[in-house]
Amino acid sequence: MSEDLKAIYSAAPGIFQKLRREIDKVMIGQNVAIEQLLVSILAGGHALLESNPGLAKTLLVKTTASCLGLGYSRIQCTPDLMPADITGTTIIDDIDGSKKFRFEAGPVFANIVLADEINRASPKTQSALLEAMQEKQVTVGNKTYLLDKPFYILATQNPIEMEGTFPLPEAQLDRFLLKIFMEYPSVEEELQILERYTGRSEPVVEKVVSKQEVIALQQLCRDIPVSDDLKRAAVNLVLATRKWEGVQYGASPRASIGLIVSAKARAFLQGRNYVSKEDLHVMAYPVLRHRILLNFEAERKGLTRDHVVADLLRNLNI
Repeated sequence: MSEDLKAIYSAAPGIFQKLRREIDKVMIGQNVAIEQLLVSILAGGHALLESNPGLAKTLLVKTTASCLGLGYSRIQCTPDLMPADITGTTIIDDIDGSKKFRFEAGPVFANIVLADEINRASPKTQSALLEAMQEKQVTVGNKTYLLDKPFYILATQNPIEMEGTFPLPEAQLDRFLLKIFMEYPSVEEELQILERYTGRSEPVVEKVVSKQEVIALQQLCRDIPVSDDLKRAAVNLVLATRKWEGVQYGASPRASIGLIVSAKARAFLQGRNYVSKEDLHVMAYPVLRHRILLNFEAERKGLTRDHVVADLLRNLNI
């Protein structure tokens, strides 16, 4: 480990504490969602945030980007949004009487890209994000452009407004490391929201880390050791999703990778240099809930994907 990485490793607990303090200036409550979003950032994965309207999904993403000192762009997804509106397009410049092609980069060329209400975009436009999410690059015409590191797609969707929406295909859902639920605030939290956002001024956050430090923290996160027993438990959990009676399609091997890297990130975030069974248990829900497809009988009984995950964790004693 280099001296720079050693210094960042030593400073990591203080960085994480300051990061939470800055985010908490803006966000009230939503502790689980904030932790899971930071896990996704440390693990280098994309995240899908889902909640009813008005629960600060967009605000959380924008605040996190500001605290991390990363380039931020927002894509407001609508049915008429075209792939070129996301990736960019080639235009013709007339310079001194000669015409030259020039690539005009789209909003996907940022470190954190907020795809707001992603399920309102057409399937053709949604597919434009697939290459960016998996390969960290964009192909326009016959040229391929690498995206800046680190790169995250943080998408939002509302579960109750289904008219005029296009559900994300399974291939794209599988590319999100986590699916994060945001819940309604408690009475006390909502009173604090009123107090904070009905006055003259609103809170402003400060930059906590640089882009290079975020990349270093990601590298350190990958170095967190995991026991063979926990690796086997993660694989057994994923395999069990494919055999559960009410599941039509289970999780892919990408889920096994996601379980381990997110468990490492949670351990690092909590100041530990090892992964525990609790990390695996807690991260199983956001990692697996969008990778399981229930059959008709399970849906008829009112079962949810979280019910499946809970039952598997109980049966496997994780």
